[in-house]
Amino acid sequence: MRILHLSDTHLERDDAPNRHGINATDSLRLMLAELRHQRGVDAIVVTGDLANDGAVEAYAAVKELVGGFARSMGGVPVFYTTGNHDEREAFGKVLGSGHVAADAVFPVEFGCAAVSTVGGYRFITLDSLVPGEVYGVLSRAQLDWLEEELRTPAEHGTVLAFHHPPINLGTPMQRAFGLKNPGELADAIRGSDVRVVLTGHFHLQLFGFLEATPVWVTPGVVNRMDLTTAYGAERAVRGASASLVELGGETGPMFHTFHARDPRAHETVYQLDAEQVRSIVERHTPEG
Repeated sequence: MRILHLSDTHLERDDAPNRHGINATDSLRLMLAELRHQRGVDAIVVTGDLANDGAVEAYAAVKELVGGFARSMGGVPVFYTTGNHDEREAFGKVLGSGHVAADAVFPVEFGCAAVSTVGGYRFITLDSLVPGEVYGVLSRAQLDWLEEELRTPAEHGTVLAFHHPPINLGTPMQRAFGLKNPGELADAIRGSDVRVVLTGHFHLQLFGFLEATPVWVTPGVVNRMDLTTAYGAERAVRGASASLVELGGETGPMFHTFHARDPRAHETVYQLDAEQVRSIVERHTPEG
């Protein structure tokens, strides 16, 4: 199973630069063009923040660009999840449950979550969006549904995808803005056939474990974070990225990161000092 994993496209409602001077549509086009030589792709997963402000036009553009790329790969299925910048109603109008061209889709009654099977692998997408907040939560209803779904193993195992990582490197932003209930997720998947958890949100590549389950955080398409800045500060730089995730075989899972060839790569997009970061974290930290 070879999965192209993208995240954080942040497309605007029109094909224009964002407030940081980045044209997100161009970044996505560039990344997809760089990936055109990949072979043996079985699925594409895009883990949230598809639109920057939840506009229907942005979802339509993502569907057109990623969908066209998927067709060029032989019509492979595409799985989308929501992120903190997304808007559920607009997402659903364009992308439905988020499972496009898959064998089977079973939408659930909450958020944008679904399950499909491809080549013996079960793909489950969850909705970690908390409207108006940067951090994520997987609802009790979703986790109960997930646990029930996992009671029956898939032929080759399960790929679980959502936006907010259940792991972090301990930076102030990552600690505050990741998944708020990773322990509950660990309880739901413990002893199951989940082979990997795929997420985005942090705009950088990161690998770790949720107990015994591998977790992969793919870097963003619109830009990436540069952690060489001073501790407590945050710097975003130009450069579209994506990942290849390979499951099965003697050495799987395997993860590889692609970086698009951008002549302006590594230029600073924005930089926040430690005090600015502290202020943002305090505004978006849930009480209690």
